[in-house]
Amino acid sequence: QVQLVESGGGLVQAGGSLRLSCAASGRTFSSYHMGWFRQGPGKEREFVAAINWSGGRTRYADSVKGRFTISRDNAKNTVYLQMKRLEPEDTAVYYCAADGRFTATATMDSRRYDYWGQGTQVTVFS
Repeated sequence: QVQLVESGGGLVQAGGSLRLSCAASGRTFSSYHMGWFRQGPGKEREFVAAINWSGGRTRYADSVKGRFTISRDNAKNTVYLQMKRLEPEDTAVYYCAADGRFTATATMDSRRYDYWGQGTQVTVFS
């Protein structure tokens, strides 16, 4: 079992930056692929970024590529999402999720993730 707690959300002006953190409980964090998803107002949940268990492979949605960076620190049981050049369209609740499948690469498919955090709100104003 893994429990996930996101933090770092807030209100930011367009063009600004935020760093989200997701702290995981449990001793096996390093065996999980981790993903960030978001759900904007009136929208379906969508994939943002993912990182494999070792941190060696990452994946990004086209809409955030070049602006967001996912990383992890297995010693601290934490995954991060550094967000730069934020746009109003990035406004959403951001969720981190853990996928315990034995694969080489993290998936973009939210249905494959076993554990989810409660989410953190990010609001970008112009």
